[in-house]
Amino acid sequence: MKRMLAALGLSIIVAGQLTVEAQGQMAPVSRTSIVERTGLFLMAGDYRRALEACEQAIQERPSAEAYLQLTYVYQAIDAYLEQLSKDESWTAVEQLYLNLAYRHTEDLVDPPGGLARMAKEMIQTSVRQQSDVSAAMAVRLNRVTADRLWQEQAQWRHTHPTEWWRAFPDSWVR
Repeated sequence: MKRMLAALGLSIIVAGQLTVEAQGQMAPVSRTSIVERTGLFLMAGDYRRALEACEQAIQERPSAEAYLQLTYVYQAIDAYLEQLSKDESWTAVEQLYLNLAYRHTEDLVDPPGGLARMAKEMIQTSVRQQSDVSAAMAVRLNRVTADRLWQEQAQWRHTHPTEWWRAFPDSWVR
């Protein structure tokens, strides 16, 4: 419950980040707010928007951190699918598929279809490939930072083995 209240508070803070400066120009959203926003999307299970937020961060300011956050989201999707598969929660797999497939309102009249188990395999194959690509890009940009962030991820996953994919490591949000 505390985490949900913190997430709500963060969303209010993030929404307030775009303030009008004295000259009447919009202040840019800070790098930290993108991480916080992506963390909120992970907590909500909105993996499409989490991916989009990471891609936005890479567009605005490419860095090893940004690529590893994208890698983390890909791996979170993979782990979530594994958990759903173990639990035989095929309806939730279908919902994840729809979350990733739907982008605009026109998708409502021309919906992407798919069987849940087939969707699981397609999504996992894709996110594993993209995870490898984004991880390699992070290492090319800054190996020291990438190594540090991998260690933080490993510790986070170890301390939260059954739900690590629901949020970024705490150290990434501070």
